[in-house]
Amino acid sequence: MTDSTELNAKARELIPGGVNSPVRSCRSVGTEPLFIRQGYGSRIVTVEGKEMIDFVLSWGPLLLGHAHPEVLRAAHEALDRGSSFGAPCTGELDLAELIIDALPGVEMVRLVNSGTEASMSAIRAARAYTGRNKVLKFQGNYHGHVDSLLAQAGSGMATLSIPGTPGVPEDTVKDTLIAPYNDVQAVRDIFAEHGKDIAALILEPVAGNMGTVLPQAEFLSELRRITREYGAQLIFDEVITGFRVAYSGAQGYFGVTPDLTCLGKIIGGGFPVGAVGGHREIMEIFAPSGGVYQAGTLAGNPVAMASGAATLRTLARMDYAELERRTREFASELQQILSSQAGPIHLNCIGSLFTLFFTPDPVTDFASAQKTDTSLYGSFYRQMREYDIYLSPANFECTFTSFAHSDEDLHTALEAAKKVRL
Repeated sequence: MTDSTELNAKARELIPGGVNSPVRSCRSVGTEPLFIRQGYGSRIVTVEGKEMIDFVLSWGPLLLGHAHPEVLRAAHEALDRGSSFGAPCTGELDLAELIIDALPGVEMVRLVNSGTEASMSAIRAARAYTGRNKVLKFQGNYHGHVDSLLAQAGSGMATLSIPGTPGVPEDTVKDTLIAPYNDVQAVRDIFAEHGKDIAALILEPVAGNMGTVLPQAEFLSELRRITREYGAQLIFDEVITGFRVAYSGAQGYFGVTPDLTCLGKIIGGGFPVGAVGGHREIMEIFAPSGGVYQAGTLAGNPVAMASGAATLRTLARMDYAELERRTREFASELQQILSSQAGPIHLNCIGSLFTLFFTPDPVTDFASAQKTDTSLYGSFYRQMREYDIYLSPANFECTFTSFAHSDEDLHTALEAAKKVRL
């Protein structure tokens, strides 16, 4: 039987670094990735047949768990009719309508293929709409591998200690301005100097790519006030938070409405998909309504549309408040167990995502997130994996729960944590 070790050796011969997305490499936790054969409910099964409780959930989108029957049924029925048309299908309308009905800041939607495409398209639209070039982003916020937004990004950039990336010319990032997350005064100062040239401010309303970092009180509402004052577009990157922290997204959870919203992951129910949505006036700037060109042959793929629509319809019936309560209780117990060995550990938790930072200090921005002891996290990760608990192989990513996780699953994970020696 071929195992993950043999497959990793083969992968390194065929794929750069052996993986198709860097954070999967498990380098920061001192091990190799597991090859996954199957997923169902809250579980994954490796190629070796090892069954594990999954708290990665394909990096967040599987809020209903793996292979949810309603999602699978919708995907199978769509696939039976054809895998791709490169032409309009009714599934696009179904998914667009669900997104518009759910998110306060969305009146129209352009469906794309990934969160990266959504961010790229939102920035292009904001620049065209305002006639300005500069974009303000935050340290540790990751908006996909868009050239101009990779400066001081989180996610794998932080995990692998890549300060930017080779291959991005300096001119590409000259219009990118950067501020510390949760620092309103820094934002005011940047707008005071560059306000007339800033097309957009883009951020993760809850940061999920430097670990889970919550916006402080009034942070989002102040950003809304500042961008309105200067005529800049406020863009929420809700690739992680959309339909996860609440059915109405972070914008509904916090009551702050952006001009543009970037979506991905969850709206495809496990299939590749993304979307940019916003007010009708700015969305109609996209061709063919307007002059801003954006296109994709597989955008609105019928299988992804059906899977996404089934996911959102199911989520609309779920008890988000109860899942948040269970997640917070689980994360707090996990924090207490590990703190008894490793000393004070800081917990950030919202909705059904959380991060344990191996530092006693509050984590409110990228600088404080980087104080976490990644070697301790690596030890924790490796031991939990031995006990059949599948966690993110990077301390700068989130831990996710789902509606599929049972009380028994959470209890089993806590019992495994009690065996860990740090």
